Formats: sequence, structure tokens, C-alpha cells
Amino acid sequence: SMAADAPASAARTIFLVRHGNYVADPTADEKLGPGLSPLGVAQARLAGGRLPGMTARFDVLYSSPMQRAMDTSASISESFPGRAFTIIDDLAECTPTTRRTEIIADEKPEDLASCKAQLDRVFAKYFKPASGAEKNELFVCHGNVIRYLVTRALGVDTSAWLEMSVGHASITKIRVEADG
Repeated sequence: SMAADAPASAARTIFLVRHGNYVADPTADEKLGPGLSPLGVAQARLAGGRLPGMTARFDVLYSSPMQRAMDTSASISESFPGRAFTIIDDLAECTPTTRRTEIIADEKPEDLASCKAQLDRVFAKYFKPASGAEKNELFVCHGNVIRYLVTRALGVDTSAWLEMSVGHASITKIRVEADG
């Protein structure tokens, strides 16, 4: 009886948008990082203009708490009047373990493990079939985050995440099919 009452699973389509271009700024808040460059704002507006044509609607809009992602979200939101992005702390940029040891040579093992745990939480929570009706969800985040999540979605070794490229303001679409 309880199983009959549970909503059926449905497909979930996830749109991952990398933030626009930014310029490193040593004076920026260490936790938030720098904002977008003028080029990054233009890139974000172009992505925002493209997204409405990719789906009939977005059920939810999420953003990393870092400044470049929030700036990108603000530009994208111009295409979705009256809609707000929900900040998800676990979408913040971090560096997971990679096969390319030169990239992580200066990283602390506990930071690498923390990043993996953070991104695995995102994957476990969002990369599963929707409950009830189909869902379309937009995430504005970072290259490392997107590449790691893509490796998880593909079922390949997550340490291979750095072997792919994700351009500024690029859109990656992943569909998680319903069970059964």
C-alpha cells in the first residue's frame, strides 16, 4: 500500500552552466573570489539568452555561493523575470583528486577529501530521477564541479575529471532517466 502511494519516478534534466570569465583579484574576499569581467558578463548574458530555448521551463534555479557564479546567475536571471536562484554551498569551487599530480601537488589531502565529499553530496542529492513529474533544473557553478559531476554521471573514474574542458558560460545537459 505504501509503495502505491509513493509518487512515480520521472526523468530529471540537469543543466550545468559554468560561470563566465573572471580575472583573478588578490583583493577579493577569499571565500567568495572575484566577480565577472566584462567579457564574463557578456558570456553569461548569452548563456541566459540560450537557456529559455532549451526547455519549456526550469523548475528550480541553483547557484554556487561564489561571486563569479552569483554574477553569472544575476545575468542569466534577466531571461527569467521574477525567478530567483537558490544558493547551494556545496556547489562552491573546490579541487577533487585528479590523476594529474602536478595540479594537486600543493593541495592538502584533507582538502581533496573534503571536496570529494562535497561533490558526492551534490551528486547523491540531485543526480537521481525526479519524484512525480519530470523536472528541469539549472545549476550555475564551476568547471571543476561540472567536470567531476559529469565523470560521476558517466560512471567513469572521477580522477579523470581534468581530462575534459568546460568553457566559460558553457551549458552541459545531463538527463537522468526514471527508474524502471
